[in-house]
Amino acid sequence: MHFSDRAEQSFAAGHEVGAVARQLHPGGELIGFEGELSSALAETGHMIERPGDLTLFEATFQHGRVLVRSDVLSRRGGGWHLVEVKSATELKAHYLNDVAIQAWVIEGAGLPLKTIQLWHVDNSFVYPGGDDYRGLFVREDVTEPMMELMRQVPAWAARCQKALSGDEPEIAVGKQCHDPHDCPFLEYCEPAEAEYPVSILPYGGALIGRLQMEGYKDLRDVPQDRLRSERHLRVWRATKRGLAELDDEAARELAALPYPRYYLDFETVQFAVPVWPGTRPYEQLPFQWSCHIEDKEGRLEHREFLDTTGEAPMRRFAETLIDALGEAGPIMVYTSYERTVLTRLKKRFPDLGKQLAAILSRLFDLYPLAQDYYYHPDMRGSWSIKSVLPTIAPELDYGNLGEVRDGSSAQEAYRAIISPNPHRGWTASLPADLRAYCYRDTLALVEVARFFEGRRHTGGSTHGR
Repeated sequence: MHFSDRAEQSFAAGHEVGAVARQLHPGGELIGFEGELSSALAETGHMIERPGDLTLFEATFQHGRVLVRSDVLSRRGGGWHLVEVKSATELKAHYLNDVAIQAWVIEGAGLPLKTIQLWHVDNSFVYPGGDDYRGLFVREDVTEPMMELMRQVPAWAARCQKALSGDEPEIAVGKQCHDPHDCPFLEYCEPAEAEYPVSILPYGGALIGRLQMEGYKDLRDVPQDRLRSERHLRVWRATKRGLAELDDEAARELAALPYPRYYLDFETVQFAVPVWPGTRPYEQLPFQWSCHIEDKEGRLEHREFLDTTGEAPMRRFAETLIDALGEAGPIMVYTSYERTVLTRLKKRFPDLGKQLAAILSRLFDLYPLAQDYYYHPDMRGSWSIKSVLPTIAPELDYGNLGEVRDGSSAQEAYRAIISPNPHRGWTASLPADLRAYCYRDTLALVEVARFFEGRRHTGGSTHGR
């Protein structure tokens, strides 16, 4: 089972949203697809021969050597109406091109379209419960702009067909390789030419572009006087020396913090189609926390919460967290993620506002500390906890965990656990895997803080300043 596959997650969101769109078109019929599109074409042809009003899902058409399947195609009062459904929360320019191609093929197949709509998710929609999703979509009428775009489709199709029938095109890698999505063949077209490419300079922007145009490929070859920011200089020095660099200021900042110290991590889930009343599409909803508590002698205690009942977990999440964190002591986190979740919980549960505000006031973010004072060549320009931890505590490798090894797979595992129709790869170990992953996250924070303070010794060398 591969819960971390982002493409699969995107497809899953699309399927969820598509299912609701069909629900909002009662009486519609689905054109089946059993591996042969010719059967879908034939079934569509048979269905549109029926008299009277009808609604088809995944109706399939071919014209000009282009084949399309439409989300919702209906005939009402003798006129044809097309609806394209997107799981995104805004109308994007490339969606219009997508709809134009569909409309051109459908009209070319002999069905003139009276109206064309593009539906996308309204992330301000609050689910009232009871399977009432009537407000889930923003419905954009794009009939008029389609007229001009459809005239361009034959040229688009001809260019694509020419490219497919010819040799591999010789086109330099550029911004077109990332717009509207990252191309999956990017590594093939632009293999790494250096062990430490200049592109690892954090927030390098225009500087990276200038260095690349001047012929610099490896960061170690860049002259020191070309770099201005202290962060760039630290990355350059550590990379050139092959040694980690840790500024003593990190230890001084941490030494000022009292005990007990709490090391905290959250896991959240989001649904394109809300499942709990009072929640919105794509809202990050917390279902799990882990906390390591360290006393002044360095002893650790672990506390945790994980709700797998399928009921809305946010209230119990907040209440158990308040009980576990006490009233005093710094709460270590990594990035502003936990702060954002707590702020939203405070708004959701006003009666817990005072306790949650007190927790917010105790947060101490280790991420900017790492960015300002630490760098190891193996981090390759990233200060994510997954990049930092192997350089400090390689024995805590996330790769030796079970099915859950990152935040994305944690979310998908949770969805599988609470689903009334579990993923076919669901295993009984998933709850334990979730606990192990979140435990690893907070133990990682402990080891990072100890290392910055000089309380942890690794086999690697560091260069202090």
